[in-house]
Amino acid sequence: MPTTAKRWINLLGFTVCAALLGFGYYSQFYQGLEPCPLCIFQRVAFIALGVIFLIAGLHNPGRIGARLYAVLIGLAGLAGTGIAGWHVYIQNLPPDKVPECGPGLDYMLEAFNFSQTLKMVFTGSGECAEISWSFLGLSMPAWALLWFVGFTLVGFIANWRSPSRRIFS
Repeated sequence: MPTTAKRWINLLGFTVCAALLGFGYYSQFYQGLEPCPLCIFQRVAFIALGVIFLIAGLHNPGRIGARLYAVLIGLAGLAGTGIAGWHVYIQNLPPDKVPECGPGLDYMLEAFNFSQTLKMVFTGSGECAEISWSFLGLSMPAWALLWFVGFTLVGFIANWRSPSRRIFS
């Protein structure tokens, strides 16, 4: 793939990540949807992906650098996929299996060390099971999951491939 195509794919990845984050902040500050701890971790993963896409797009590296960016995109994308997948799982638990609501993320970070906070967040809480927004029958975490899978596949393939090969040949 020509390096200019790779550059545009990376810059497009950054732009879409920024737009998704913008929608998340719009939903929070203008529609009143408070993010749960898992939503906040998904935002962090989108920020990481966006930054990697931006740096890769601006840098426009050669083969070895592009493969390094492919691995970084893959790692950030898989982390986001895992977080969003876990969130979707919690949202689809039967009501009697949903964990009770816990303290907010700010309090957990102040009161506990980071590993304890991560354990509590990924154990889930009742607030993470609530579905307060949906589009076409999918919750916000389900949409995030689809975006993470798409970013991971396209970003990894586009940056891993040799410049002489097409992306989808």
